[in-house]
Amino acid sequence: MIALIQRVRSASVTVSDNVVGQTGPGLLVLLGVQKGDSEEKADRLLKKVLNYRVFSDPEGRMNLSLMDVGGEMLVVSQFTLAADTRKGTRPGFSTAAAPADAELLYDYFSAQAAQKVTVATGQFGADMQVSLVNDGPVTFWLEV
Repeated sequence: MIALIQRVRSASVTVSDNVVGQTGPGLLVLLGVQKGDSEEKADRLLKKVLNYRVFSDPEGRMNLSLMDVGGEMLVVSQFTLAADTRKGTRPGFSTAAAPADAELLYDYFSAQAAQKVTVATGQFGADMQVSLVNDGPVTFWLEV
């Protein structure tokens, strides 16, 4: 399971010209689900995302987590994160989870996150337009 996290001042996701999710200061989480991922992996990744220290403390150092600052989270499914890009110039998706399995884990991850912080989501499997104001910019790739 992969999360590409971006520290944002704001972020939103639109489907068919309708905003389906938006967040204020916090994290945009692009979530990729791979074959063999499980609720256990989702729990481990969520713990890492919630506690990853990407927010500045009073001295300007990245020492605070989303939990520490009371930030929000926008979770967007992105199966392309599971792409195999090691060979050639076209990505392969044999490592990505089947859509039904990925949707279950995406929903699970989002629901578990919502028990800890304010969460908005995209729409699984939809053609989404994601807008964000990246703060920093600060972007990290987390994988479990």
